[in-house]
Amino acid sequence: MALKARWCYRGDPQEGQGAPLVQFTNGKLKSCDDMNFTLYKSQDTSNPRKKHKRILNAETDRLSYVGNNFGSGSLKSSTLCRYFVGVLDKGSEEMEVYNAELFHMQPLVSDDARDEDLSEYLNKTYREKMDLCIEAFGTSKQKRALSSRRMNEVRKEVLNQAVTNAAENIIETKGMAAIVSDATEDDKSDISLVLPPCHGDAKRLEDVYKFEDLLSPAEFEALKGPAATFVNITSEEIVKLTKEKSYCSFVLDELKCLPVDEKKRDHKARCLWFLDSLVKLNSQRVVKKKQAMGPDCPQVISNKLVKNFSALSYGSGRIQNVVSASMKAKITAYVIALALHINDFQTDLTVLQKDLKLREGR
Repeated sequence: MALKARWCYRGDPQEGQGAPLVQFTNGKLKSCDDMNFTLYKSQDTSNPRKKHKRILNAETDRLSYVGNNFGSGSLKSSTLCRYFVGVLDKGSEEMEVYNAELFHMQPLVSDDARDEDLSEYLNKTYREKMDLCIEAFGTSKQKRALSSRRMNEVRKEVLNQAVTNAAENIIETKGMAAIVSDATEDDKSDISLVLPPCHGDAKRLEDVYKFEDLLSPAEFEALKGPAATFVNITSEEIVKLTKEKSYCSFVLDELKCLPVDEKKRDHKARCLWFLDSLVKLNSQRVVKKKQAMGPDCPQVISNKLVKNFSALSYGSGRIQNVVSASMKAKITAYVIALALHINDFQTDLTVLQKDLKLREGR
């Protein structure tokens, strides 16, 4: 059964002021126990346009809110409507009706901060300002992500401090001179990984970079079959190979002046065939393990090229043999050493530079 009540109009609850009805922009008010409201009136009562202006302030432990009945921040209520609020007394079944006024409450960021606080805020980075916003207004997920990132930064700082302390202890223990000496030795070992074994105390030119370090006896013997084409090559065949660009320019030039002596001719032919294989490997990016240099390449030579002049790398979902920048530098070093043996340790690097596609700076 509907409750019936008699209502009584009381006008303004205070002289010249209706009951304020508030609406918050960032949520609904669950409890007003911890909130203090203050209403400010315009003192210019003689001006009919200003005497009804009101500003309502609400204070909480964390934020201040402000609302007014004028300007762009006010609620767009119709001027042809009047608003009321009723208070029902269930005992007497009487409802007292009062005039009401609407206020749109918005968070207020204080602009009366001290100069040092303001300068400190302005000096913060964009990331730090965003972190402050997340702390105040962020979602639970954003706050967890912020906390996790800050924990990682703390761990990074601890790690950096530990590394710094360890470095200082090493310097104090070994001394700077010993550390520089160790670094120099490391650089030498890095270079030795690229260059062929060098014998600086050799008494003969051919012993500085020994031929056995470039090609072992077994590998040299395996080259006999594929190099036989070079041993018996004719001038017409050289012209044809030049047009077809079947071999690198250095090899084609050297084929034109093979020694007459059968043993020396065979030796140079094998070296040229292996040098051409190195140049072709230098132009590749990924090397196939099976028949890396084609079906005519002996298996022992193919294994040598893959093992010594390519590096393992993971790509396209599998492990591959790639010719990295460091491997290209190693190929260049071995090609030059082999060219020196071919030409009695006097050779023009211009053609090799073109075959290996090296820039002038290198």
